[in-house]
Amino acid sequence: MADTPAMIDIRGLVKAYGLQPVLRKLDLTIARGEFVALLGPNGSGKSTLLRQLAGLTQPTAGTITIGGWELPREAAAVRAQIGMVSHKLLLYDNLTARENLTFFARLYNIPADEAKTRMEALLERVGLARRGDDLVRTYSRGMQQRLSIARALLHRPHVLLMDEPYTGLDQDASLVLDTLLNEAHAEGHTIVMTTHELGRAATLPTRVLILSRGVVGYDQPTTGLTPSSLAAIYSDVTGMATAR
Repeated sequence: MADTPAMIDIRGLVKAYGLQPVLRKLDLTIARGEFVALLGPNGSGKSTLLRQLAGLTQPTAGTITIGGWELPREAAAVRAQIGMVSHKLLLYDNLTARENLTFFARLYNIPADEAKTRMEALLERVGLARRGDDLVRTYSRGMQQRLSIARALLHRPHVLLMDEPYTGLDQDASLVLDTLLNEAHAEGHTIVMTTHELGRAATLPTRVLILSRGVVGYDQPTTGLTPSSLAAIYSDVTGMATAR
């Protein structure tokens, strides 16, 4: 996507906790509409980078621009463009699916009529329309993850940040998530996903990044990649046999 305008532009990003640097002068550009898998061992900076992109923590040094808006100075404008899905679900167990989505629609200042139409369409899309009035605490992990994706898409964000979205999902729920991610990518969303799933990283996204010791150790399109070839590259870059 060399001719596609950048959606995410990172320059000289440093994030340190005390004297311990996690991200070390990281430079990265992600084009509008790309689907990027972010790999790396625990402690490599994957989740830290996603939190930086979401505006949840401030960089120690460097700049982040998303959709032309700069973090942290224009954090409110950036957050309006972002939908985030995490293995820590941002849902209220004692509310129904519809009540959860209604609450978040109000947070995003979506007009009531538009919110209702959008909410029903998303519940249908993620396969929860018939369970929309059930309390979220009665949902399986996979159902909760599907609702979390509906919540993330509710305000039509330009960027989806996915932090280990397959955590705790069985095979069937993982296949549903594959479909939802493919649909979101086809609709033009820019997706950045951290994952330990090397098989999916080699086949779903358009590009793979491997972080190692706080810098980008590998950055290539997924064209021609197989799970086995990516596993070999991962081992070579990180010195670890698997993504765990």
